Amino acid sequence: MSAVELPVNNDAPGTAERIPGLWKTPGVMGVFTVLVALLVLTNPRSGDSTFRWARDGDWFTIPDVSLPANLIVWTTVTLCLLCAAYAAWCSFAGRKTPLVVVAAFAVFAVSGFLAWAVAGKTLPVVGLLSGALALAVPLVFGALGGVLGERAGVVNIAIDGQLLFGAFGAAIAASLTGSPWVGLIAAMIAGMLVALLLGLFAITYWVQQVIVGVVLNVLVIGFTSFMFSQVLSENAALLNNPPHFPRWEIPLLSGLPVLGPIFFRQTVLVYLMYAAVFLVAWALYRSKWGLRVRAVGEHPKAADTVGINVIATRYRTVLLAGAIAGIGGATYTLVSVPSFGREMTGGAGYIALAAVIFGKWDPIRATLAALLFGFASNVESVLSVIGSPVPSQFMLMLPYIVTIFAVAGLVGHSRAPAATGVPYRKA
Repeated sequence: MSAVELPVNNDAPGTAERIPGLWKTPGVMGVFTVLVALLVLTNPRSGDSTFRWARDGDWFTIPDVSLPANLIVWTTVTLCLLCAAYAAWCSFAGRKTPLVVVAAFAVFAVSGFLAWAVAGKTLPVVGLLSGALALAVPLVFGALGGVLGERAGVVNIAIDGQLLFGAFGAAIAASLTGSPWVGLIAAMIAGMLVALLLGLFAITYWVQQVIVGVVLNVLVIGFTSFMFSQVLSENAALLNNPPHFPRWEIPLLSGLPVLGPIFFRQTVLVYLMYAAVFLVAWALYRSKWGLRVRAVGEHPKAADTVGINVIATRYRTVLLAGAIAGIGGATYTLVSVPSFGREMTGGAGYIALAAVIFGKWDPIRATLAALLFGFASNVESVLSVIGSPVPSQFMLMLPYIVTIFAVAGLVGHSRAPAATGVPYRKA
């Protein structure tokens, strides 16, 4: 009995061709490596790059590390090329690039750029990282709000409006009461108000969610700008002079070398961020509530058939997401700057939305992405302080360049929850 021969389609594409998204990661790696190499070739630097790891108050002092800038740069460029080559090999074999390779590439690329930028200077690494963490706080809260909203099936383009309105509410409430805690509560309520409008139009009236989010952002910018010019500027001492949260040093932990100043000498909002990331991740994947949220975001009709109220679940989740984003807005007026300013978020909500996509709609990964963007934002200010010759215009662009590279596919293909942006119409 002869064996049965199955038909073979010689025209069928190979594994790598059937999964074109796999080539995004090595492509982005290669482009970024070439850009760094061109930067070094066209603007060579001389001298040693010094990295300072110690800070006052540490238990013991870590000595500074000084290495030739060119040696570090070309070593990191070589390592980046190796990472890109390995990613290309994975793509050719039809496999995804391991996340550890992507993380190693990012570390090598950043190290090479910093070594080139601080040649002949001293870079305070602890100050750079602690400042990056502080700047990332509103991005992390905004990203968590975006993850929750989209996991429930609602595209939250209005993150920037929630951050801005949260900052506005926190400034007024804290100024009137003299308590930053009251301002924090007001920021949460302000974020929920924007989220309520988003839910009303997107969930109840089935309006296109991206359009609603953009309109809400413009509405909040217009409202807060009008109130700033007509009310806050005229009564700054009464309405726009909020008290700030002080820094809290956690005993023992704050004295740890490197880690202590970065993670445990921060304001209460940073510690709330730690708790929020843990609670959102745990609740989303380990609780009955999280299972229901993910169900209405993936297959609302199936969720409805088992007794889950899709509309109510989406409303509750969107309101919670707005409250979390509002906390991020409070960071601006209760920690970062002395008072509320017109359009002070600077589009941070859109970067937080990019962190959601970069983090593949996962709270932990979105947090790491937001920290990356916060780091990119702080590099500009630190290099300016130490007198690096890098053009300030380029450094101002750096966070947005990182955002573009991230969303372009540095971590490969991302899939949003199936029902995101799709209004639920109960039969």
